[in-house]
Amino acid sequence: MNWSGLIIGAFSFLIIGVFHPIVIKCEYYFTDRIWPLFLAGGLIFCIAALLAEVHIIISSALAVTGFTMLWCIGELKEQTKRVEKGWFPENPKRRKKEL
Repeated sequence: MNWSGLIIGAFSFLIIGVFHPIVIKCEYYFTDRIWPLFLAGGLIFCIAALLAEVHIIISSALAVTGFTMLWCIGELKEQTKRVEKGWFPENPKRRKKEL
């Protein structure tokens, strides 16, 4: 039996679930201006996936993490819109934008 696919699927499910609250917290504390950190992390993990010759599961886990971090860039922008709509709380310590 080949368990690699199930392990990769489970890891994908787990990492996406972990990054959901990370995006919410990052937007709350740092706004969506933290996106370059997700870009750098995503690129680093994707490059590491290319260079990982140890095992297909490790390479897949790195790639899933990298692409999830890249996806989070768009989710940070969407989270900002959700906060503006009142669906999520806004950080009260953050200064409001002057119009």
